[in-house]
Amino acid sequence: MQRVLLVVIITLFSSLNIYSQAPKKPNASEIYESIKKLNFLGSVLYVAAHPDDENTRLISYMSNHVKARTAYLSLTRGDGGQNLIGPEIRELLGVIRTQELLTARQIDGGEQRFTRANDFGYSKHPDETLEIWNKEEVLSDVVLAIRQFQPDIIINRFDHRSPGSTHGHHTSSAMLSVEAFDITSKNTAYPNQLQQTGLWQPKRLFFNTSWWFYGSQEKFDKADKSNLLEFDTGEFYVSSGLSNTEIAALSRSQHKSQGFGNTGTRGSQMEYIELIKGDIPKDKTNLFEGIDTTWNRVNGGKAIGNILQQVEANYDFTNPSASIPELVRAYQLIQNLEDLHWRNYKTKEIKNIIYACAGLYLEATSETSQATPSETVKLNLEVINRSSYPIKLETIECNKTSISKQIALTENNGFEFQEILEIPSNQKPTTPYWLTEKGTLGMYQVSNEALIGKPETPRVFEVSFKLLFNNTPITFTKSVIYKTNDPVKGEVYKPFEIIPEASVKIPEKVIIFENNQAKDIPVIVRSGRDNLNGSLSLNYPENWQVSPAKQDIQITNKGEEKTVFFRVTPPENQHEGHLIPVMTVNGKNYSKELIEIEYEHIPYQTVLLPSETKIVRLDIQKRGKNIGYIVGAGDVVPESLKQIGYNVSLLKPEDINPETLSQFDAVVVGIRAYNTLETIKFKQQQLFDFVFNGGNMIVQYNTSRGLKVNELAPYKLELSRDRVTDEFAKVKFLAPTHPILNTPNKITQEDFKGWTQERGLYFPNSWGKEFTPILSMHDKGESAKKGSLLVAKYGEGYYMYTGLSFFREFPEGVSGAYRLFANMLSIGK
Repeated sequence: MQRVLLVVIITLFSSLNIYSQAPKKPNASEIYESIKKLNFLGSVLYVAAHPDDENTRLISYMSNHVKARTAYLSLTRGDGGQNLIGPEIRELLGVIRTQELLTARQIDGGEQRFTRANDFGYSKHPDETLEIWNKEEVLSDVVLAIRQFQPDIIINRFDHRSPGSTHGHHTSSAMLSVEAFDITSKNTAYPNQLQQTGLWQPKRLFFNTSWWFYGSQEKFDKADKSNLLEFDTGEFYVSSGLSNTEIAALSRSQHKSQGFGNTGTRGSQMEYIELIKGDIPKDKTNLFEGIDTTWNRVNGGKAIGNILQQVEANYDFTNPSASIPELVRAYQLIQNLEDLHWRNYKTKEIKNIIYACAGLYLEATSETSQATPSETVKLNLEVINRSSYPIKLETIECNKTSISKQIALTENNGFEFQEILEIPSNQKPTTPYWLTEKGTLGMYQVSNEALIGKPETPRVFEVSFKLLFNNTPITFTKSVIYKTNDPVKGEVYKPFEIIPEASVKIPEKVIIFENNQAKDIPVIVRSGRDNLNGSLSLNYPENWQVSPAKQDIQITNKGEEKTVFFRVTPPENQHEGHLIPVMTVNGKNYSKELIEIEYEHIPYQTVLLPSETKIVRLDIQKRGKNIGYIVGAGDVVPESLKQIGYNVSLLKPEDINPETLSQFDAVVVGIRAYNTLETIKFKQQQLFDFVFNGGNMIVQYNTSRGLKVNELAPYKLELSRDRVTDEFAKVKFLAPTHPILNTPNKITQEDFKGWTQERGLYFPNSWGKEFTPILSMHDKGESAKKGSLLVAKYGEGYYMYTGLSFFREFPEGVSGAYRLFANMLSIGK
């Protein structure tokens, strides 16, 4: 049952993390709404490109008002975006945003699906997108999602007819959906999929339009709407005390890494969808007109529908367990349905309703949150029937072994059992399945076809409870979880994870050697079990030296870490390579890092990634020493500047004053600081004064929307949406003799090689005559963009604005980015 406990979620919203793994405990009103949904056999698939693209108002409306099974197909996991809550980017950001989507769906009642497409960053045209993504593979995944989910209705978030006018990923998602609509019923399209699913033909395909796509509300008001359906999604749900738009806002607000906190609204809220394929309903208020959404749509369903209609009509809010006898009758009939799709889905739904009506509580908790292969783990099992309906616990299955119990579960009498869970010696660690193999820039590699499209790695360890309801057996399966009591938060749930017996990491992912002096590099070994013994060594590139060759490691306690140091000496000349730590235990090598992701709004996650650190012997000179860094939306630029020998102090707006600023040679403003720091506007003049008195100020990219300051610079400066997404785009030097390209490092075309994801974004497109544009670049088929790096003398110092993606290049160890930034810091010194 995908519908969530709205009242519980709202009440405990501030500590959602505590309950993200907790068992659902629906109240009587929520059970009733689930019964109504059980009686609706129709489905809607919403399609877009990224996490946060989805229209949560429409998803919630379809799920909670229409009662349709509703899912969001996000083609990517949002790996290419920015992270406003922490340092994670790329794959780790994709893990966070995946969980944010799942948490959002818990709130709005939808389900979540994905393709293997990797969000490689902004794309200006679907031609580029579909080339990098591998169109055939992503289209295959879209077709698979449609065949598996079997939607009657597909709704695209974006317009397939507008290539080049918006993000290429957006348009591509719609184009692939339109193409898939025509081929999902053809056995010649991806026939290998038919081994695990069947053909399917959706009834209608829509585009979720609005005035925005027409350019203005006035134009939209005048537009021909004969092909449009409209819905008032401001529906008020008495059972939860919330408007649909309030639920949608809570769902939307889970996209915290994108900074999409949303305030709930009340009252009418119109949504429009334009028919793209299929027939237009005569009744434009009924999306499903002409589609049988009753139990009559499946052979043998009429009798089920008759029973469940009576269950709905006679539901007793004071005694939900009174519905159990008829629900069990309906359950028996559902097991005989020939339609496997509806049989499987409705079996899951009705089991959850029976479970809730009986006030059942079945739980399997581990005494530890993490275990290793070959380990045995103690489990605590809890079973209780909190209704007057007689239920019998027949067996419990654990470790694929059935354990007979034959216990009558009388009202409100609980039972607890202890079992031992044996972890197989060949058990794979818990990690996101799409990260276990090396992919490409645009695609994740997933060899196990059964996993394609799933939102997360299925849990392996489960306990099954076989219960008898008046001699009708129904089995409920629960994943093993970890539960503990926190002195502040109380009952806290975490997933039960399998980890390797050893994991290794070098804290810094890029280490810059600004000269040929050796550095002592820390390597951390973490033990996944007690009494770990082995040896640690480093793989390293030729021309570098590492000592000692290996070190013996002994760790007594599970979860304990030990840090040792290796002395790494770079070559004389500029060179780069990778350090890979390897821990050898009983002849087995471990070279992966265990990364833990823990935020308040999503479940705890463990991710295993290859442990690899880029080492760069950099030919770099610099002037000035002390840097003040104003932290914006989050990046690792301060740490990167420390790598090349700068003293960096982090600044908050309240720290900014003439005395503090006088300590610095330069001040760097972090990415999107002028979008995220409300009080920075009160400090802008003091920063300009710092420049006037001889300091250097570097402002990194901001977006024009949501600026917190009236004046970005001491001179005219206006931002645009100009960007260069091709990281290989040719760079032209507009001011080749300018100090910023010559002192103290001579910048050449070599310094723009090896850049990643993009050249830059949100360049200014209008500026005062005081500014000197340094570089020109452009994407294929576009005009030259000259605003990527602007420099202006102001008083005795220099003000610089740059949209170049230093925040992406530094974590990748791009030598040229470091050299150019050093020149920016050094100018005039």
